[in-house]
Amino acid sequence: MADSRREIERKYEATDATRLPDLSRVAGVGEVRHEGLMELDAVYYDTEDLRLAAGHLTLRRRTGGPDAGWHLKLPVAAGVRDEIRAPLSDTPPPRLAALIRSRVLGASVVPVVRLRSARDVHVLTGPDGTPLAELGVDEVHAERLHGGDRTATWTEIEVELADDGDPAFLGTVGRALEEAGIRPSAAPSELARALAETAPDATLPREDEPAEPRTAGDHVLAYVRRHAEAIVALDPAVRRGLPDSVHRMRVATRRLRSALRTYRRVLDREATRPLGTELKWLAAELGVDRDQEVLDARLRARLDELPRALVLGPVRARLRLWSVAGRGGSRRRTAAVLDSARYLALLRALERLLAQPPLLPAAAAAPGEELARAVHKDHKRLAARVAHARALPPGPDRDAALHRARKAAKRARYAAEAARPALGKPAKKSVKRLKAVQSLLGDHRDGVVARETLRALAVRAQGAGEPSFTWGLLYGREEAAAREAERALPKAWRRAARTDVRRASGG
Repeated sequence: MADSRREIERKYEATDATRLPDLSRVAGVGEVRHEGLMELDAVYYDTEDLRLAAGHLTLRRRTGGPDAGWHLKLPVAAGVRDEIRAPLSDTPPPRLAALIRSRVLGASVVPVVRLRSARDVHVLTGPDGTPLAELGVDEVHAERLHGGDRTATWTEIEVELADDGDPAFLGTVGRALEEAGIRPSAAPSELARALAETAPDATLPREDEPAEPRTAGDHVLAYVRRHAEAIVALDPAVRRGLPDSVHRMRVATRRLRSALRTYRRVLDREATRPLGTELKWLAAELGVDRDQEVLDARLRARLDELPRALVLGPVRARLRLWSVAGRGGSRRRTAAVLDSARYLALLRALERLLAQPPLLPAAAAAPGEELARAVHKDHKRLAARVAHARALPPGPDRDAALHRARKAAKRARYAAEAARPALGKPAKKSVKRLKAVQSLLGDHRDGVVARETLRALAVRAQGAGEPSFTWGLLYGREEAAAREAERALPKAWRRAARTDVRRASGG
């Protein structure tokens, strides 16, 4: 059994001479309740090469205090983490092990640091006694368990927001502390400080700024790295079923595959083709869940638009049963994909690609002309597909052609996104206009799929002796929406067609 909570906190430096200000004078505080001293003992786990720490994740086994057990902390934003908890056991619980799989890639996790803390706890409450935040003054003793045997000690102050508290309150408390001469901690986390101060060079970690991309290869690799890291970072969110996580992971997968195909003069396509095949597989598998989610939302919205008098029979009940059956199966399938050896091999291949990128001579070129050339080529492919689709009469063949044009629009948009840091405003304008085209074509495709589903639901309803009138009405509305999308396409395409990044960049 595991549970989760959102942790929002700030840390400050302290010494033996540090004295807390009168926090009862802080705006919004009714009382400062001294809870006394708490002894905490935590062992932090990581791979031998500290992969979790590199990704700003922490996995610990802690005794003492009210929350003894296993804790996995996942980064959300600066000073904000999701903490997943599980009961005490001798080894990391299976669910927490699954949530770090995309980081450790099959490597074992071992104890790396032990932190023993004496925490002096103060609870800040509002005038009505509601807890606002907990402030702890920690005397920390760190002991290296792997990669050395050094120890370190320090004192720090941690202020953690109460559940459902206002994050602005931490800023109010922070100002009071800083006015008393107490400064924010220089270390990004307690574990980072422990690892640094018990390492041979004993230097605090710092976040290195990425080098400014200069060549075409630099820009393409920066884009590839960003989306490869997004896949890894989103893995735990998908496993936890967080909203929009599957969609975001699928988009990162598609952007990555698109970049490998578009920038084949920069990254050797012969070397990246097998990876592209695996990315296509992953996007398709993720699509099972995402497509079901999108279709479910679309059909519910269409049904909600109808007057109640036009909803005949148990339409909502049948739609709900269809949705539950589809979503349950797709969720299980997604979980199986993320647990598969094939997926793990894909993540390892991405890691190797970034460690030793198969760069071609064009990668050393200045980015303007080389990236603009690639974007222009994808734009021409899209133009040909749009022209072909529009020349066909209405019907299944035209629907299929518009779907192929949608894929080309997506690829052209992603190409412009990757080139935007180098090409600037022309690429930004191209992204915006291509997104409009993609959106129209995407809505048209969603309507095609919705009509197929509505017809199947109507057949089932009729077979069960239920009225099929409402299903037919919804089908007709989807047909009308598709015609509207097709009518809007020429104008949107004319605007996108005028965006020529190659001419704007001087190529």
